Amino acid sequence: MQANVGTIDRVIRIVVGLVLIGLAATGRVGAWGWIGIVPLLTGIVRVCPAYSILGVKTCAAPKADAK
Repeated sequence: MQANVGTIDRVIRIVVGLVLIGLAATGRVGAWGWIGIVPLLTGIVRVCPAYSILGVKTCAAPKADAK
């Protein structure tokens, strides 16, 4: 699959994912906090299946080589 998650989006996903997992692990939120695994993984692999379905892409377009 082609990357469709940009740098800022990626950082936000990873931070939110880690925070949710941390809160779930410490018992501050319920079991729903483990949903943080989803944004964490999509941030790490730079591919969001929902973005693919909706045709959204937050990463920069590849530069065309000029000859």
